[in-house]
Amino acid sequence: MSHAQDVKEGQTLFKSKCTTCHSVTKKVVGPALAGMTQRHDEEWLVKWIRNSQAMVAAGDPTAVKLFEENNNLVMTAFTDLSDDQIKNIIAYVEDEEAKAAQAPAGGSAEAGAAQSDDANTFMIVGLIAIVVLAVVIIIVLNRVIRTLEKVIANNQAAIEAAQARNEMITESRFAKFAQAFVKNKKLVGFTVLMLVAFLAVAGWNTLWNVGVHQGYEPVQPIKFSHQIHAGVNQIECQYCHGGAFKSKNASIPSANVCMNCHNTVTASDHYDGELSPEIAKIYRAVDYNPDTREYGNNPKPIQWVRVHNLPDFAYFNHSQHVVVAGVECQTCHGPVETMEEIYQYSPLTMKWCIDCHRTTEVNTDNAYYDQLIEAHEKLKKGEKMTAAMIGGLECGKCHY
Repeated sequence: MSHAQDVKEGQTLFKSKCTTCHSVTKKVVGPALAGMTQRHDEEWLVKWIRNSQAMVAAGDPTAVKLFEENNNLVMTAFTDLSDDQIKNIIAYVEDEEAKAAQAPAGGSAEAGAAQSDDANTFMIVGLIAIVVLAVVIIIVLNRVIRTLEKVIANNQAAIEAAQARNEMITESRFAKFAQAFVKNKKLVGFTVLMLVAFLAVAGWNTLWNVGVHQGYEPVQPIKFSHQIHAGVNQIECQYCHGGAFKSKNASIPSANVCMNCHNTVTASDHYDGELSPEIAKIYRAVDYNPDTREYGNNPKPIQWVRVHNLPDFAYFNHSQHVVVAGVECQTCHGPVETMEEIYQYSPLTMKWCIDCHRTTEVNTDNAYYDQLIEAHEKLKKGEKMTAAMIGGLECGKCHY
């Protein structure tokens, strides 16, 4: 990597231009970018990033092969970028690749060991509880058996008379089995113990998953395909969910955002020249007449069904994670660019969030921490600090 390149600018350009389709270390829509400078020289990469389709059309063998290996997905042309800007992006990718290679493997191993120790402790406590419960059940059963034996001894004559009558009746196989089962004290005790253990495990699993909706995929009023919009058409998540950059909530886009494209895009080529029935639902929501291209005065809201829903007592701020921490949407929401219908990819439990916070490094290279450090420096000098200086004017501080 050339040190003359501006890695910081490359990071900014990469996040604004490339993150929709690419990641350095993993496949998103396009392939992972790690190792691209070993596979291709810098001059070729600059041409490819600026206009890949021009190289494919020109018959460049490497470009054609790469295009075919990725299912003929068309990469966006970046003719507005200069050679230096593209080289800055390449330098940033190399820098991230080097960081990933130098990351200590011990961290994950230690976290895994800690989780393993927690799991072992939990299993030991559970086994002790089951053993104690089994001992209590055995003691209770022994007392019941002794009581029954006393009752039998006191009513021996009546029992013998009843047995004499019963011997004359042909007993069914089931009755014989039941009698044998009841007479076997150890078998009865073991069966009761297994039943208690089964009920305990089933109850524990039920309680543990209360409120967890992983995999929840409700039917929406309009069949909106994230695969087509975010995957095939490569529309950035923030184009529709703009709130993720500036507020607590990612926000559901209004129908007017849909109309930015669908006032002309009707998908009629898939419906024998007729308007797509799903796009027609958008037109009805905004009271739009595609023939006159005019809006009416009777719009109706689209009744979207919420998929991701945190408890009221849990505070989560999208902008804090997306802008400050630089977390990608796919980290929590999964590969939305491949989902025909959106569903809850992650469990969104407290344990899941805590595990992420234990392993994710804090990115202090941003304006938020610069302001925080500046405020602390003023405190050291004896200057006054207001709540506004440490984010007290953010809407999300009061308005959840």
